[in-house]
Amino acid sequence: MFFLRLLVCRRRCCSRPVLLLVVAICLYQTLMTARGRFKSTTANSNGSAETPEGRLNEILPRNQQSLFALLDALQNATDVEYFHSTQAGVLKKAVLLPGQHSASETEIQLYRRVFAQHGYLVSVSRFAEKGHIFKQETNEQNNVITWDILICLQSSETNCPKSEDFDKLKPHQKVNTIPWIKQAFFGNDGVCHLLDRLAELQIPVASSACGDHRVQPTDTSRTAKAGRFQTNAPQRPIMGHGVFAIVKVYVLVTSVTPLTAFFHSTGLVKSGLVKNSYATKLDMFFEKYLGTEASLQALENVKENLGKLLMAADISSETSTMGPKTLKRCRLCFQLLTFTLGFNYSLVPTFLKVQDELDFEDLEDPGFDGQITKECILEDTLNFVLPSYSEIDRLHEAFQKRSTELGGKDDGCIQIQGLCLTSEDFELIIQFLRKLKTPGAFELLYPSASPKLRRLLKDISKRFHQKGETSVIQTNFFLTELLQTLYPVNLQSSIINSIWTTDPDNLRKVPFGVFEKTKQQLEKCTLPHIRQIYTYPPLELTPPFSPKIKDYYSEVPFDVVTVKIRAEPVDCRCQVHLEDRKGPRTANYPVGLGSSRINILVVNESQPEPVVMTIYTLNIYRENRPSLPIFDEYMMCGFLQDCGLVIQPEEPCGLETLPSSYLSLGSQGQVQACNSGDAKGRWIVPCLSCADNRTCDWREVSWQPENCYHPVLNRSQLQTCMEGKKVIFIGDSTNRGMMYYLMERVNETLEEWDKAHDTKLYHNVNGENTFLSYSYYPQFWLSKDQRPTFEKALEQLIQRSRPLENTDQTVLIVGGVQWLNTNHLQIIQKVLKRENLSSILVVMKSLGMGFHFPADGIRSLSLNGVKDLYSENTKILIAAKKCGYEVIDTFSITMGRYKEFLQGRCACHFHEVGKLTFSKTTIHRKMKLSRHSGKGFRSNSKLPGLQDFLSISNSPYHVKGPINQVYSEILLSRICMNKRRRTST
Repeated sequence: MFFLRLLVCRRRCCSRPVLLLVVAICLYQTLMTARGRFKSTTANSNGSAETPEGRLNEILPRNQQSLFALLDALQNATDVEYFHSTQAGVLKKAVLLPGQHSASETEIQLYRRVFAQHGYLVSVSRFAEKGHIFKQETNEQNNVITWDILICLQSSETNCPKSEDFDKLKPHQKVNTIPWIKQAFFGNDGVCHLLDRLAELQIPVASSACGDHRVQPTDTSRTAKAGRFQTNAPQRPIMGHGVFAIVKVYVLVTSVTPLTAFFHSTGLVKSGLVKNSYATKLDMFFEKYLGTEASLQALENVKENLGKLLMAADISSETSTMGPKTLKRCRLCFQLLTFTLGFNYSLVPTFLKVQDELDFEDLEDPGFDGQITKECILEDTLNFVLPSYSEIDRLHEAFQKRSTELGGKDDGCIQIQGLCLTSEDFELIIQFLRKLKTPGAFELLYPSASPKLRRLLKDISKRFHQKGETSVIQTNFFLTELLQTLYPVNLQSSIINSIWTTDPDNLRKVPFGVFEKTKQQLEKCTLPHIRQIYTYPPLELTPPFSPKIKDYYSEVPFDVVTVKIRAEPVDCRCQVHLEDRKGPRTANYPVGLGSSRINILVVNESQPEPVVMTIYTLNIYRENRPSLPIFDEYMMCGFLQDCGLVIQPEEPCGLETLPSSYLSLGSQGQVQACNSGDAKGRWIVPCLSCADNRTCDWREVSWQPENCYHPVLNRSQLQTCMEGKKVIFIGDSTNRGMMYYLMERVNETLEEWDKAHDTKLYHNVNGENTFLSYSYYPQFWLSKDQRPTFEKALEQLIQRSRPLENTDQTVLIVGGVQWLNTNHLQIIQKVLKRENLSSILVVMKSLGMGFHFPADGIRSLSLNGVKDLYSENTKILIAAKKCGYEVIDTFSITMGRYKEFLQGRCACHFHEVGKLTFSKTTIHRKMKLSRHSGKGFRSNSKLPGLQDFLSISNSPYHVKGPINQVYSEILLSRICMNKRRRTST
């Protein structure tokens, strides 16, 4: 009944002191149970030393009173009142050295979040000095602040403690690296050097795992030695040639002297002829390929051979140059390792590589899948090791009080089997037993219950004992054997199992998409939160990410044109989709200038129809091109295409000094109005230097044809031109953007707007003297058999727009981003002839930049695809002019500024309709058609005749987009100039 109450208290979040009391009682109960079983075994004449109790009898002293009395005393040390008296004024602190990692990176956020959950004060220091790391501090309340745990990331190694610094560690201070790891595995021929002195381990190791010192052909002794390890182990195994899989296993070493290690249930596997690895549960992988019985044997072989290799490293560490003091100080440090194994159908793994970090480079997407898997393992690791680091000080004090009366020496240790066990030894035993009760995603690797490893350890122990090795080595062997013996006894304690295995905080949270689906993923989503949002490039979110916060904001510079996004749920039974409840789980989004909004949906898929449980919103603001204001001294620069996307290899890219023909046009008065909307031109911009686009005033950029200009009509001229006209638009959203621009220019306001994907008719233009109609084409969301043909869509639009005159008072404007081709021109001619409209004015808006960035869910063009599109655009312009149609070359206008698209995943929108605010009106006035160049540029650069009406307009909507403004003004010019030309003739 007492333990049941403790269990209820645990689940209701009791205080940590009470939990420590529970732990001590449970540990005491475990060992008392073991003692009872031991007595029962010795009383039985048929008792066997092969039972756990029998092994206790073998390794423990005959009089065990000292051991159990000490544990009884340590249990008293967890008394709540005693806890407060010894811990008053002490704060737990974790130090994080991120190196080159940014504070906004998800890995740094993970460390901070998990440490905070465990009650640590987190200090992040990019360049910490060693003297400062080992210094004890106090705060304003005189609370002692000495760090408990130090995390050194890979990029901060220069600032992390070296091997010689570890003897400065206090007993409670732990580091996420173990010095002997590098000595054992990565120096002096690495693994091969380890196994040379322990040939009886018989571990198959490829020469590729022999460390940095490669075998030299001239060194015959070393060549012969390495040849022994190459047997049955090719240096680079090729799939399909005796090797059926390459497996990466992630191992966590949790202590040294004695060695304890665990391996993670998740591994990285590459099987068959697949190119990339993928993360999965190791037991599921082996069972899938080998069947149940063989998979158990394969996993057992992995554990046994990893145990052998770690045993060899452990033995090597005992005689290392670091010395017993350093090892003692760092005995509870921990480190993650990656072991790469090759498997053939003999099921015996071959060691191919050992790394002192988590490695995920073989994944198809190491940036996302690798980082997510890495953080899952890191989170499991922190939750696995952190709860153990708070009790050694008070255990040590209790140990000192009782050691003398229990037979201890003056130096504070207990004599067992002739060995001197200290309080740190007992702390290690306690922590080891607790880890067995809260393994999470880890499984014990070493000490091993394998009979083979037990016999090997015993034989090696005898050999070293006969050689007269130091007491440190003897103690290590004894503690290792003790842990091996306590392991099966500890697992039989139903009381401790009932308390520790019901903690919901220790449930494994498997991220969707990283591991294979399990039955659990089909169950109901009960915790609809996101664990983390992953982006590439990494975004700095405001506020910092928290599962409880739903809305985030982030700014990106101009050159960031795409952002890849993925989110992981807290509960693996929940699914995460982007934008839609059936949308992708990972997507690459083109990020337009200004604001973009992306919704992240947490969905419950246990029902026939997915149910949205929670919506997170990510608002991304992309900055405009950096601009430097130009004063009196500047030079004019021009460009046709960006060097980041060279579409015409025969033409230069980037900024160039304008040729003299451009600079002389304005001063000699030779500028003529262009007679075509595809007049060859380029963008011009004032700069301090044409060699550096950062010195340009991009607010003054304009489109300049080579030998002419496109007139810009004032409002009065435009209204007169448009009077009595019926203007028919058919095409996609780029055509729709020009239509709304025309409406705003003529009316000086835009009263209504929507993203029309059907047919719209507008009678309220130009004082109801101008009629506009629009039909969206193509209707891509329909299946091909239901999608109207271009001919049918054009006929329907004409019928709905009647009555129509067969004169240039009727204007048909056709165009789109990429669907238009020369076949559509023939269809237009056929329909207009059939409808008796052959004399109307037809304007062809040509193709434009779009779909040139990879975006999930839609097609994207390669550079060669964009080049083919340019060639098709040229054909359309030539064919349209042969038909007598007006043309607007929107491809040439957009290709040099392809990065300046606005919202939309197609990256094809150079316009945006939104609410008008005064702060945004300047965008409309910045981008221009240029009438003149040269010295008069600044005074003549604004659109001639274009009134600054937006600053006083009460229009509810405004068509934004300077590039759209340029080709829309060319459209208006061609409509009205065509009429003037015909009148003059």
